[in-house]
Amino acid sequence: MDWDFFVQQLVNGLTLGSVYALIALGYTMVYGILKLLNFAHGEVYMIGAFAGFGVLTVFGGALEVTLNVIVLIGLMLGVAMLGSGLLGVAIERFAYRPLRNAPRIAPLISALGVAFFLQSSALLLFGADFRSYETYEYIDLASGIHWGPLNISVVRIAVILTAFALMLALTLLVARTRLGKAMRATAFDREAAAMQGIDVDRVIVATFFIGSALAGAAGVMVGLVFYKVYHLMGFVAGLKGFTAAVVGGIGSIPGAMLGGLVIGLSEAFITGYVSSTFQDVFVFSILIVLLLLRPSGLLGKADVQKV
Repeated sequence: MDWDFFVQQLVNGLTLGSVYALIALGYTMVYGILKLLNFAHGEVYMIGAFAGFGVLTVFGGALEVTLNVIVLIGLMLGVAMLGSGLLGVAIERFAYRPLRNAPRIAPLISALGVAFFLQSSALLLFGADFRSYETYEYIDLASGIHWGPLNISVVRIAVILTAFALMLALTLLVARTRLGKAMRATAFDREAAAMQGIDVDRVIVATFFIGSALAGAAGVMVGLVFYKVYHLMGFVAGLKGFTAAVVGGIGSIPGAMLGGLVIGLSEAFITGYVSSTFQDVFVFSILIVLLLLRPSGLLGKADVQKV
């Protein structure tokens, strides 16, 4: 076996999986609270990627960066997360809240409408051209870890570590903070949580903000690693993030993380050892097989049907 190639695909899979996990967390958090599939989430990720590109452009573009690289990337992540989080709050307020008590098909159609609206808006504002982060112009991609078969650039290291740090921060927030307890209570029984004095609307807004902010961070990370951003980039990434959430067990935060890594690693190894032509076929085949064999996902729990 070519161990150099195997380890490189492992690194690629961890990088992709980290991004998919961040997207999947937004799906699983919203579903856990509202039992809503937010199919506009991929477009929020796309807006985050454009927000990061906008920050890069403001500070001179890739060829003439005027800030320290670490500060610049921190600003890109911060602006993208804040902008995407506020966009997620706006989507919840105007597209989902009025339909909260409507039949489930109504918010689902609304989500699809919001997705097409954001796609078209990005096309009108930014055009159909690919925009490039041109990371190689201001970051030395030759630096990083080069030891035996392991060759990983500093950008990929930063993306993987940042993604895992954000996932750890979310886990601690949900497990140990007052807001996290309110989220868990609302997810378990929204009406009972409201009767106990929990501001359910505030919890839902916070959930949308956090999930959308993570998607915005994922958009910047993809731009840094793969350079290109464009108005349709959220469609397939959103579907794969949703697939990761379902594979891990939608509604389960650890499941979303595991599902993202499973999908990312699967895609990387299929691309490397079979063909990139079949990567999407294989990824969505995993979804179909898992739904047939274990509908609740790897770490999910089956819903208890009340009679």
